[in-house]
Amino acid sequence: MSERMLQNLPLFEDDYFGSPDEMLHLNEAILVDIIQKCQSINSMLSLRHAITEIKRRICDPNDELRNNSDGTRTADFSKNYLISELDQISDSLTIDRAQYYVERLLKSILEVKTVSINDINLNRWKEYDDIYTDSLWLIDRRDSSGVHTAGYWGNFVPQIPYQMMRRYTKKGDWVLDTFAGSGTTLIEGQRLGRNTIGVELQPQMVEHARRLISSEPNRYNVVIDVINDDSMNIDYGAVLQKYGAKSVQLVIMHPPYFDIIKFSHDPRDLSNAPSVERFLEMMGTLVDRINPILDKERYLVLVIGDKYVKGEWIPLGFQTMSEVMKRGFSLKSIIIKNFEDTSAKRNQKELWRYRALAGGFYIFKHEYIFLFKKR
Repeated sequence: MSERMLQNLPLFEDDYFGSPDEMLHLNEAILVDIIQKCQSINSMLSLRHAITEIKRRICDPNDELRNNSDGTRTADFSKNYLISELDQISDSLTIDRAQYYVERLLKSILEVKTVSINDINLNRWKEYDDIYTDSLWLIDRRDSSGVHTAGYWGNFVPQIPYQMMRRYTKKGDWVLDTFAGSGTTLIEGQRLGRNTIGVELQPQMVEHARRLISSEPNRYNVVIDVINDDSMNIDYGAVLQKYGAKSVQLVIMHPPYFDIIKFSHDPRDLSNAPSVERFLEMMGTLVDRINPILDKERYLVLVIGDKYVKGEWIPLGFQTMSEVMKRGFSLKSIIIKNFEDTSAKRNQKELWRYRALAGGFYIFKHEYIFLFKKR
């Protein structure tokens, strides 16, 4: 059979490889050896046969490639990723291109390439399909795994702190959430192995957050603490010193969107600011407070939406963005995230549509995630 004909024939049935999400823990020395042998092959036909044999061995639970019971070093892959890399080699039209992919696969096993601010291995970047890189986030539903709950009115979806900590921190880094609420950021920090400090003004929410956080295991033995205090007046340096830390590597801010939701009667609460101007002044004070304890060249995340008052759209998000940028931060990205409907709006969907048509406005369906880098 000609090489051209073989190229177009399926080598396995569609279900041969089992679950694509399965994690493979392969004997690294054996895997490296068989891939290195592929480097000496100079025929596409022979290389495709070799790749077919590797696939067969990957799928055979009794093959020595799958045997790591004696504590040997393993190469850990999702099956979907490894099979797709092998397919790319087989599907190449030229031996030069195929050998380029062989070399890339070998490098993904033997070398770890990361940047200074996260644990993402760039030699295996295709595996990180859970990490967003676009500026439009359409999240169908909030993560409700474990103790996460939407019961606290105004809390943000867990996907936001998850994404930000994956992109902008490493395991063991320090994260500060200046508006801890029900502890969403702290729950994610604990799961991801990030030391996470939250500040929350309302004592009842502090206790609620602590209960939720303590309900999940602290697998990485990191510091997770919720402090009942005013985020604009707390001594952040003293808090960090208590745990032997001097600075944080990421700050996450999800303030009230001015007075859209009244969270308390406390005058220190941003939702009780008497005016937009005072709200922005308070936010500026907060940025001034956290600036000294955020490492240079590290990131601040601001999650905020706009406001509609007396027939006028108030660009609260961009106004707050400007306050941050006045204080030594450069703007790296603006992410638009779809807004979850509140239960009240879901129950009055048609009424809101009528109001929009009659009033000449558009219904809020988005919020902003502003990403800043400290200069």
